[in-house]
Amino acid sequence: MANFSIESKAVSSNDQSNSRNCGELVDGYLSPLQKHVAFFDRNKDGLVYPSETFKGFRAIGCGIPLSTIAAIFINGGLSSKTRPGKLPSLLFPIEIKNIKRAKHGSDTGVYDTEGRFVPEKFEEIFHKHAHTNPNALTSKEVSEMLKDNRVPKNFGGWIGAWTEWKILYYLCKDKDGFLPKDTIRGVYDGTLFEQMEEHRSSRKSKVVHV
Repeated sequence: MANFSIESKAVSSNDQSNSRNCGELVDGYLSPLQKHVAFFDRNKDGLVYPSETFKGFRAIGCGIPLSTIAAIFINGGLSSKTRPGKLPSLLFPIEIKNIKRAKHGSDTGVYDTEGRFVPEKFEEIFHKHAHTNPNALTSKEVSEMLKDNRVPKNFGGWIGAWTEWKILYYLCKDKDGFLPKDTIRGVYDGTLFEQMEEHRSSRKSKVVHV
């Protein structure tokens, strides 16, 4: 798999234009958690439908089976949580403005309750679990972290965290089996998925022109 190590980017003024329909902005911008999810909002209407989740996973390099399963479980699990006071919808939309309500337990704590990035918690991941390389995680270290973060009887959180991190490791580990720190940072600040899509599109373009 390709190494998607990236330099994290500060939230820019472009986020304001991209957040027109997302509501409840943090300091005038999308929160990092909202930005993380907004990648899957393919038509930028503030809602993420299962078809958009599927397209988003395909855009970052996931196969059809994984993208299908992700769309079913993510939208099925998060839709009602992000639509407080509304009747369940058979279209299973996720409302980006309320995504903080869908934050699961047994996570790293890198997002706070408002969906903001917590630098201290991010650094804690590597202080506690990066035993081999201080700026990356191995598969074993990812598993160690997931086990360490488990909240007793929070089975949904266990499954959610395990799925997120294992997919990230599968897609973004480098040739030596390391998941780089900058790549993980990109997941949290919302820049990684866009760069993965651009990288994949660029590779496709090169193949077409060969």
